[in-house]
Amino acid sequence: MKIAIEKSFPTYFRAAYPEEFSLFSHLETTSAIPQVLFAITTWKENGRPNVCFHSWSCFHGDRTAFYAVMGNLYQHTHTYANIQREHCFGLNFLPISSYDALVKTIHHNEETADEFAVGGFTPEPAKTIHAPLIAEAFLQMECTLKRCEDLSGAGITSMVIGEVERICVDERYARSHEKRYGEEGFMLLVPGMQDLVSGEPYPSAIGVMDIRKYD
Repeated sequence: MKIAIEKSFPTYFRAAYPEEFSLFSHLETTSAIPQVLFAITTWKENGRPNVCFHSWSCFHGDRTAFYAVMGNLYQHTHTYANIQREHCFGLNFLPISSYDALVKTIHHNEETADEFAVGGFTPEPAKTIHAPLIAEAFLQMECTLKRCEDLSGAGITSMVIGEVERICVDERYARSHEKRYGEEGFMLLVPGMQDLVSGEPYPSAIGVMDIRKYD
């Protein structure tokens, strides 16, 4: 038997926190699909560095270009305004040991805040774009803005597509799977899952990859 959840909100679903279903679709907690976590870095209008801890994205392209597709960037944020103004952004992938430092940048993200200093990160200039990068990241992407699209038309979030101009990888992560996939590699967000029978919420979780088979 399969449990079907429609677009209309199930009245028996309970929120994990008061604003959850004002921010996110209930279909996200229904599917609870894991996504890679990373930090978007930009310059604020006042010249302070900005860090946005983000997920909800994918990375793909063809032989002509490679793209970062960020599907759920809130339009009211510093990050969205910065990307619109500068037409570029950096992406920084850090291990799970950096999770708490990245969360600090969520709670201290005022316009006047130096969010690199808040998280204890070392700024590093990008080579092809006007954006700061996190030196501690094991993988960095420099992206130019390709386009933004409000998928719902509600003026809440936007899908931001960046064309990757340059990737830098820490030499320790450049030669085998072991460093990139495991405790020191990509960090994954496991969205808070809904109990589809009772409607009770589960907490979100942070995970790492565990390779079980080579293709």
